[in-house]
Amino acid sequence: MNLLLIQILIPAFALFALASAVMKWKRREMSSGVLTLLVIFWIAVAVVVLLPQTAQMLASLLGVGRGADVVVYTAVVVMMYLLFRMYVRIEHLEREITKLVREIALRDK
Repeated sequence: MNLLLIQILIPAFALFALASAVMKWKRREMSSGVLTLLVIFWIAVAVVVLLPQTAQMLASLLGVGRGADVVVYTAVVVMMYLLFRMYVRIEHLEREITKLVREIALRDK
């Protein structure tokens, strides 16, 4: 089996990303849930890169023309979901900061 350069680089990067995530988890900088999602994500990336036919099988199952389209659609959906989560979290932090600033201002008055 001849591997393309991209089929070597992306799984290598996935291993690096997984090692980084595990180190953050060990230092308690990341929850077990996030680590689990990252493990699933990077394993899926490595499988799709090493075995491109898996993306095509998934595309056929979902009724999409090409495996690459499934990857792009999935990436867009995941990014939109993460963007929404970040927006909600930022809004929450802004409310908390406003509340704290008001409390400090009233206390120091």
